[in-house]
Order: sequence, then C-alpha cells, then structure tokens
Amino acid sequence: MGKSIRLKKGYDIKLLGEASKEIAEIPAADIFAVKPTDYLSITPKLVVKVGDEVLAGSSLFFDKKRPDINFPSPVSGEVVEIVRGAKRKVLEIRILADKTTKFVKTAIPSKLEAQSIKDTLIKGNLWSLLKQRPFSIIPSTEEQPKAIFVSTFDSAPLAPDLSFVIEQNKAGFDKGLEVLEILASGNLEVGMEAGASLSVSSGNQNEFSGPHPAGNVGIQVHHVSPIKPGESVWYLDAQDVIILGEFFNSGEYHADRLIAVTGSEVSNPSYVKLKIGQSLAKLFAEQVSESNVRFIQGNVLSGATSHSEDFLSFYTSQLTVIPEGNKAEFLGWLLPSTKKLSLSRTYFSWLTPNKKYDIDTNTHGEERAFVMSGQYEKVLPMNIMPVQLLKAIMAGDIERMEALGIYEVAEEDLALCEFVCTSKIEVQKIVREGLDLIRTEG
Repeated sequence: MGKSIRLKKGYDIKLLGEASKEIAEIPAADIFAVKPTDYLSITPKLVVKVGDEVLAGSSLFFDKKRPDINFPSPVSGEVVEIVRGAKRKVLEIRILADKTTKFVKTAIPSKLEAQSIKDTLIKGNLWSLLKQRPFSIIPSTEEQPKAIFVSTFDSAPLAPDLSFVIEQNKAGFDKGLEVLEILASGNLEVGMEAGASLSVSSGNQNEFSGPHPAGNVGIQVHHVSPIKPGESVWYLDAQDVIILGEFFNSGEYHADRLIAVTGSEVSNPSYVKLKIGQSLAKLFAEQVSESNVRFIQGNVLSGATSHSEDFLSFYTSQLTVIPEGNKAEFLGWLLPSTKKLSLSRTYFSWLTPNKKYDIDTNTHGEERAFVMSGQYEKVLPMNIMPVQLLKAIMAGDIERMEALGIYEVAEEDLALCEFVCTSKIEVQKIVREGLDLIRTEG
C-alpha cells in the first residue's frame, strides 16, 4: 500500500479549449522528422545518410559520449534530408515514409530480469524512453536507480486525460508497468490521482490530491522518495510506458501517441492518433484558422514554442494553440477587469474560481528587480526555498545549489513560479542552466 498525499500549494489554471474525449482522424503524413534536439545533453552521431532505407526501430543516430544509446526511426522509409543548423548541428533527419510500415524485430527474452530488460532496450534502440532525476536526462545504461516513477495523471493546463489515454491500450500499459517493476527490482512507484477510476496491477500505488503541479513526477518523487546527492530515480511518461509494453509484447517499436489538441484557437479540441515525428502541417491547417497565434508542443506553462510546419517531438503528448500577446492593451493591468486571470485579489478572478479563461502570451511587463515576495512558495508544494535556490544558480554557487535542493527540481516543477512572478524572471531557463552547470562541474 502506497502513500496518500494531499497537496495544498499550487494552482489550477483553467483555460478554454479542453480536448473532448473523442479521437479524430487526420490524413496520413508522408514526411516524418526525428529531432536530436528533443533529447537533452546528447551529442548526436549519425548512422544514416540521405538515400538510406530505414525500418521502424532502426537506429538513426547515437550519442557520441555514450555510443550504446541509439535513437530509433518511428517509421520505415527513405532518408530524404538531413537538416543542419549553425556549426553543422543536426536539427532533423527527415524520412519519406512507406505506405505500410516495416519493423525491426527484436528478440524478447522468455524470462525477464533486470539485466535482460536493459540489454533488450539497448538492442531495440529504446533506452531513450527512460529519463532520470536529477537533471531530466536519459540515464546511463551502467546505473541502477533507487526507484522508477510513473505518473498516471497530468494536472497541467488543458493536459490530456491520461486515464482516457491509458484505457485505449490498457494491455500495453500494464505490460509496461510489469517490465518496469522488474527493471526497478520491485521499486516501482505509480502516482495515482485521488478518486480516479484507473486501476493498475503493478507497482506501489501512491495517491495524490490537490492543484497543479500534483501530477508532475518531480513533485511525486519529492513526497515519496526525495533524491539525495549521489542518488537517482528514473521515470517515464504514461504513453512511453505503453510504447515500452508494446515493444515487450511484440518485439516492435510502435511510435504511436494519442495527442490532445487543445487551446482556444483550435476549432475542434480533441484527441488525434499520431506517430512520433509526424508532420503537423495538415493537422494545424484543419484545426487553426487564425494566423496570429502561438503554437506550443506541450502545455502553456512548460511547453516548447512550435510552428505550423513543425513535426511532433519525441516527448510531446499535447499540442496547444493560443493567441499571441503582441497587441497593445489600453492601460494594461491598471484597468480592472473580470476577464483577466490573476492569483492576486487586486483583480476579480478570485470571485469566479471555476471560470475558464482565453489567455494570450503577453507577459504584461519586462524583467525587473528580483525581490522576495513569497509568491513562489504559495504555488510550489516542495520543501525547498525557490528564490534562494534561483539566486544561488545565478551566482554559480554549486555548493549552495546542492544544499538548497537542486537535485530535486526540473524546469516544469517551477513553471508556476514563473507564471506568478511579478519580476518576470525566466525561472525555467535559470533552473536548466543550474542543472547543466552542476552536471558538468558539480
């Protein structure tokens, strides 16, 4: 029996454009692109060139520093373009997909043990499904975590209903948890939403209630098994657990995701079934009619800015489209209004806590003096001092960063701090800089 944890700190941002529980069909895409930039802290080395034929699951590139970690093609077809940026950095490997997908077949051992699971994931080029805390990077194949975490719910704005997603392939999800429990030597921690109807048969089940970021795996790790220096935990997104389970059921890499297409600028917010790397051009052309909008892969708090001709990134399970905030506003925030979302009682949104808002990207001000206001502590359900931690990062003080809990956080955990910040500090950028610094020099 796991823990039952009630979080009081946090905030649920209610927005227009929630995905209805229906799965829409979209035209098949011809071009797919795999982006090495989706993966933090790797240096890609290509194993393919233009004109090569690839299978779904075959390696496209590996990490120069850890050559046993390879990254797979989501489809079979022909490599038609290698897109490079500054200093010949590889940005995309584009593939013209076959009409019928052909797969690499990986032999699955009859008896699953932790080492045989590791060996099979490495051989099948799927080690990249795993991520680790600290640093939110792909773990080393030589390490063993103290636990593996899976969160079965997402509390971010307009996030997909993971219970609905999991039920579409419950067998794959259950198989994935079974494999992870063996890989974790029995130390599998599954985060469950209080009151949810979803049931799982593997792992230690911990129940969470409270506002966002209750669904963040980092918050769950903090309250169940805090990370100390020298320790690590691994984690997977719920849809990656399904991919893992399907792989151990079939020996094939099925790169399918059920994507929540959300936001006030989407004509029919719903779910669509896409493959990783699939072109989004047709989807956005059908769903978005306005031109002055922000495309986001992920949620409005921690997602990455995208564009209408982009391709689905490896870890994306939500697409959001909201208005750009580049229009002048008369008197700005000096003008009282019931249409503005604010955590402060200076405005009237606190009188209608269930109202859904149509927000844009306007930050309503520029960066100013970084002062202690107590705002961060109200929305961060972690036993750390966020302002002091951020200032230690900005000062490059590694020893103080460690003492203040740098190992326990990632950008998404402090995204709400950035949202409420009156100083307009780029909190998530600072956190990433701190994590990169301590990983390379700590």
